[in-house]
Amino acid sequence: MARQKNRFELSDVVQQFGKQFIKKHSLSSQQTKVLHNIVRCRTATLGGHKEVCNCCNKEQYSYNSCGDRHCPKCQHLKQINWIEKLQAQALPVKHYHIIFTVPHCLNNICQWNAKLYHQILFKSVWKTLRSFGYTHYGVESGAIAVLHTWGQNLSLHPHIHCIVPAGGVDLKGNWKAVGKNDKYLYPVQQLSASFKATFLACLKKELKQLKSLSGFYAAIQMAYNKKWVVYCEAPMTGVSQVIKYLGQYTHKIAISNRRIQNITKEEVHFYAKDYRDNATVKLAKLKGVEFLRRFVQHVLPKGFVRIRKYGVYNASLRKSLRLQLKEKQTDFEALLTQEIQAENGNTGDKKALEKSCPFCKKGTMIVVKKIARSRSPPAHLPTILLSYLN
Repeated sequence: MARQKNRFELSDVVQQFGKQFIKKHSLSSQQTKVLHNIVRCRTATLGGHKEVCNCCNKEQYSYNSCGDRHCPKCQHLKQINWIEKLQAQALPVKHYHIIFTVPHCLNNICQWNAKLYHQILFKSVWKTLRSFGYTHYGVESGAIAVLHTWGQNLSLHPHIHCIVPAGGVDLKGNWKAVGKNDKYLYPVQQLSASFKATFLACLKKELKQLKSLSGFYAAIQMAYNKKWVVYCEAPMTGVSQVIKYLGQYTHKIAISNRRIQNITKEEVHFYAKDYRDNATVKLAKLKGVEFLRRFVQHVLPKGFVRIRKYGVYNASLRKSLRLQLKEKQTDFEALLTQEIQAENGNTGDKKALEKSCPFCKKGTMIVVKKIARSRSPPAHLPTILLSYLN
């Protein structure tokens, strides 16, 4: 399905349906803060600056971003900066992409205590990968793990994307390459069974300590009876491919502005992949209040780290390994250009993306005036949020 140029944004959904949503549902302080940031992002209330092109003399006003990690307007440059740092961190070896998912019957536990649930998910994923590294190859493995909590229709679907290097450190402290001719790093069925046992054992232990095990006993028993799936992809051979691939997952949020196709008086229409139909992109429709309910359930707890590095990707160990491997990475500037072109249809480097003239495409926008951020008196945040809504 062909996509039109984006005319609608997540902030429009919040402004139109926010009051109805707040009346029907209670929000945590973090969820309230996220919605407040989204409606103010790149508006005059956050301040900004006036720019003039040094070629065509056209003027434009640019307003500051909110910087919230759940805001779709603030992620692209963060993603590019993160990819740039990854250039100096990625090990120049083949990598595998492994996705760990959890059955939906446990979603109630995630909604009850998201921070605990996600911590257990990270812990179980790394414990499983680490044990398989030792048992199958005799090495200390590693991973870069990224948490996603959503499905394409904004449903709750916690899962972790892992990029795992095809190798590790042996007992002598030397790098050992593994899986040279293997399509998959580890046997998928064994990996699934081990992850299932590890996750549920850890979950039961934590719930028992909190004296809450009895309340979720039925859901856990249902999870034991289900077949868990760990998805593995064929290996990626080059560092550039690893960086580009992982960059697609690091700063994704539950919904991007370009996926929102239309907003009516009652509904939000957005594009979503139907994985039961070969990932075909289809138009999905949700009531505006339901759309926001689904969105805010993906707001992470304050300070929660959703990108984590383990094993050989530990900072001190990684530096010594890169020297040991002695392989050159591909030119990052070429990769960065590809990322920018793929996302925005622009050319040039990161600096050009931020400063090039949108009118003549030749000049550079020069800041000639700064606009101060509006300072309102301290007030109740939910009340302030309501003042921005229609």
